[in-house]
Amino acid sequence: MSAIRVLVVDDAAVVRRQVSLLLGSDPGLEVVATAANGRIALAKVEQFQPDVVLLDLEMPELDGLETLKLLRQRSPELAVVMFSALTERAGVLTLEALSLGARDYVTKPTSSGGLNVTVEAVRDELVRKLKALNVRAPPVAGPALAPRVHPPRPQGSARVEIIVMGASTGGPGALVRVVSALPADLSVPVLIVQHMPPLFTRLLAERLEGASKLRVREAVSGEQVRPGSVWVAPGDFHLSLTGDATGVRLLTHQAPPENACRPAVDVLFRSAVDVYGAGVLAVVLTGMGQDGLRGCRRVDEAGGQVVVQDQASCVIGGMPGAVEQAGLADGVTSLDGMAAELVRRVEARGRRS
Repeated sequence: MSAIRVLVVDDAAVVRRQVSLLLGSDPGLEVVATAANGRIALAKVEQFQPDVVLLDLEMPELDGLETLKLLRQRSPELAVVMFSALTERAGVLTLEALSLGARDYVTKPTSSGGLNVTVEAVRDELVRKLKALNVRAPPVAGPALAPRVHPPRPQGSARVEIIVMGASTGGPGALVRVVSALPADLSVPVLIVQHMPPLFTRLLAERLEGASKLRVREAVSGEQVRPGSVWVAPGDFHLSLTGDATGVRLLTHQAPPENACRPAVDVLFRSAVDVYGAGVLAVVLTGMGQDGLRGCRRVDEAGGQVVVQDQASCVIGGMPGAVEQAGLADGVTSLDGMAAELVRRVEARGRRS
């Protein structure tokens, strides 16, 4: 298969040069052009027809957000990955870019060691994410991708007591669509793991709060879990649950990463099973890798329910696809139908209790 064609857009010449060298050293990637701002980038998209645009946010003449909006109008299928600094302003803009259709983002970590250290720090993430977009692969169909849905559970199954969600690539936009559609009178709590760095998770919680009828916060250890509230795992911390005579409380901690992630979906799902058993409704949304697979197996073994996003509506279907292909999904649902499906399951189990 031919290499993935990349257009690198950044106003700093040294960044364009270093990133081009980095990507060009991988045989699966080819930097076909670079651009110093959005106006130049739009012209080079027409000229070079890249598969992916690696797009800086803050640039002169035409910044990253305005460039992204125009790219969505002119080339709606073109994959765009944001490349931004890890600052509050950049975090807000990156979340906005993801809501406008950017596929993913890579942060530019600050480093006292200079640009070479910075480039080395993002090497694995940048190459991995660009390749995971799989933009050159033709659609695959056939029996290997046929949904494997869990056999129906007995009518007497336990009522839903908690919803736990996991997401990665494409997750911020997906979460906004799901959480914003949940009703204000939702009778269970919702806990979310989204693979993001620390600053971004707080900003994500704030964005969800603004879009939702529910109370949404970044999780803090010790807070009591209550129905109708939503918590987002903080970046670089796992999110777990602990129960005692006073109720169920949140626990954030820095145990080793799992699936190269912290927070990890598996950690949350296992913890939810330990506290709620068969009352867990686990949801796996768009994302790269297999984080959540082992946790869903625990949910299944405990008699809980698992719902995954369908491949057609995923930015990257790795996480939900792994659960689906393992035969652990009780339902496979489009992103637009996800909130209604979750409410249906919560209400149905409540009636049978």
